[in-house]
Amino acid sequence: MRPGHHFHSTSRRQVAWVRVDTQTILTIHTTVITRNPRVTLEHNGHTNWHLHISDVNEQDRGAYMCQINTDPMISQAGFLQVVVPPKIHDLGSSTDMIVREMQDISLRCRASGFPPPRVQWRREDGAAIQRGNGRDSAAMLVEGEQLNITRVSRLHMGAYLCIARNGILPAVSKRVDVKVHFGPVMLVSSQLESAYVGQRSKRLQCETEAYPRSINYWTNGAGEMIVAKEPAPTTYSTVKLNQNIYTSPAGY
Repeated sequence: MRPGHHFHSTSRRQVAWVRVDTQTILTIHTTVITRNPRVTLEHNGHTNWHLHISDVNEQDRGAYMCQINTDPMISQAGFLQVVVPPKIHDLGSSTDMIVREMQDISLRCRASGFPPPRVQWRREDGAAIQRGNGRDSAAMLVEGEQLNITRVSRLHMGAYLCIARNGILPAVSKRVDVKVHFGPVMLVSSQLESAYVGQRSKRLQCETEAYPRSINYWTNGAGEMIVAKEPAPTTYSTVKLNQNIYTSPAGY
């Protein structure tokens, strides 16, 4: 950063640079007063005076004034605006979570930067975010550092992205994975199956929706677990996420 001032003066006139908000004298004529090693002075005789600040940071934001000890005093001020790209802080932000159905959850994303960043939430899979049961509770994007979801269900399971932008590149994001525990729900495509005497095999199939994946087994009419001879029948455990059914052999 190189603010400067140009004027004509005699050798008896002196120039000073002042930090206005703190009333700190930075330089007087050719001498650097401040102990900040990032502040230096450049001048060309008695006409051009430039204050240099290297490695500018947020603490340098503020008003600076160039003063000439004339009578009356001549001065000119300028404001140094320091922009900072957005940053998401782990401290104060949510991490991956596991919850039970019907619980309320809050996802938090603490971001900083200058100008203050705009924070938005969206689902990683592109689906709408369901925040409740109301007509206007679904949205593709949710504004704000906190995302509240009431009475979560298995359909809320998935990854949520917090994105912070303030016009200064790069934008940043944080991923929060939400897993929802729910008990098994059984799906039977056909409740009545028939077979003829002597038929070598008959396949009976049922599917379950559950998270974590359920352990499935078959019983006979007496309630006894069926222990199959080789080849063993395959049972299936199914997890339904956002209308997409994922089916795998039980135990896998």
